[in-house]
Amino acid sequence: MQKISITISKAFLLSILFTSTSFAAVSMEEANQLGKKLTPIGAEKAGNKEGTIPAWTGGISKPIPGYKLGDHHPDPFAGDKPLFTITAENYKEHLGKLSPGQIAMFKRYPETWKMPIYPTRRSAAYPDFFYDATKKNALSAELAEGGNGIKGAHLGAPFPIPKSGVEVIWNHITRYRGESLERNVGQVVPHANGAYSLVMFEEKLDLLYSNQNISEAERGNRLLLFKQRVTSPARLAGTVLLVHETLNQVDEPRRAWAYNAGQRRVRRAPQIAYDSPGTASDGQRTSDNFDMFNGAPDRYDWKLIGKKELYIPYNSYKLHSDSLQYDDIIKKNHINTQHARYELHRVWQIEATLKEGNRHVYQRRVFFIDEDSWQAATVDHYDARGELWRVGEAHPVNYYEVPAHWITLETLYDLLSGRYLALGLNNQEEMVEFNTPINASEFTPAALRRSGHR
Repeated sequence: MQKISITISKAFLLSILFTSTSFAAVSMEEANQLGKKLTPIGAEKAGNKEGTIPAWTGGISKPIPGYKLGDHHPDPFAGDKPLFTITAENYKEHLGKLSPGQIAMFKRYPETWKMPIYPTRRSAAYPDFFYDATKKNALSAELAEGGNGIKGAHLGAPFPIPKSGVEVIWNHITRYRGESLERNVGQVVPHANGAYSLVMFEEKLDLLYSNQNISEAERGNRLLLFKQRVTSPARLAGTVLLVHETLNQVDEPRRAWAYNAGQRRVRRAPQIAYDSPGTASDGQRTSDNFDMFNGAPDRYDWKLIGKKELYIPYNSYKLHSDSLQYDDIIKKNHINTQHARYELHRVWQIEATLKEGNRHVYQRRVFFIDEDSWQAATVDHYDARGELWRVGEAHPVNYYEVPAHWITLETLYDLLSGRYLALGLNNQEEMVEFNTPINASEFTPAALRRSGHR
């Protein structure tokens, strides 16, 4: 009897120990650094010792003077001038602060690829409820088995003090972009001579994870609902894609449907994931390239390399401006970098390596993720031979009326073919609307046919 009693006692103690260590992602002492030594979402609040990265002082959390709802966001830093410009002639002087993909662009396009470097402005800001939720998540968020989902997190960044690469990518996947949004954006895939056709999308997102008005229990395993309708050109108009995205896509894979305007049929589309071709992309991006990375992380092993200082696109209000026409931006080989803005920021570097027995066109990906926003800033994609193939860049702005830090234009450069893809063009369109009323019935397969009218 005594032996049995001891066995039960040990099991009980182990159960308590397991529960307590799995419940808390970080210690209370670490979590208390959020909002003090760390920003409310986990970045280093202090600047760097050289003074080239300033301290974070709250970002821009409200509209600037002169802004009206619906405007193409006036530039808070319009008076800034480039500190210098990195070119093919001087890039070797800056190797420590350039990604392999950026270096490859200088080699591929030595005459035209340039990076104008501006003063660093840590403008990223989010609502207070997002900050409060992030601190709670620090103590409660857990990875699902294999890192293929998260639990115990809602509204905020799930892992503000990350201990692994997959936690960093989950911070990117769940980053705040409002509770809902609607936008009209263009995508182009220029030919080698620079000629392009504009494909226009109407997109709606119901960002359930970030919705203050529903509880974690009500949300369940749902991350977001996404609907994309092609509005032009005429040959593609009326095609609609619907995605129900889940937090744990191994337990419950994403569900997708497509409406083909020519066939007038709604079909399940389980192939809309991983490395299937992106909509109207001419094979120049995969489904999981959208938004720099989306979907299940289960096909990769994720390694946290650490932090470094890197020149990344930031405060891209020039590229966002309604004073530009699309021809001003889209040029041969790459966008017109005259309108780009790069700044020095600290980034998390994580490496994703394809797991043995899994399939994907990218054998390896290296992500550089902005510490102030959890936005993937630039991503290098490697092919099955281990050669650098595609270079992705996110050009973000602070949508200060929300506030939220998000992409205004994302680009993906194919070093082998010499072509590239640019997605998010809205300079001549109505501005993205955040936190608009969402009707859940719009995100059902039955609603696709109605959405697809030309």
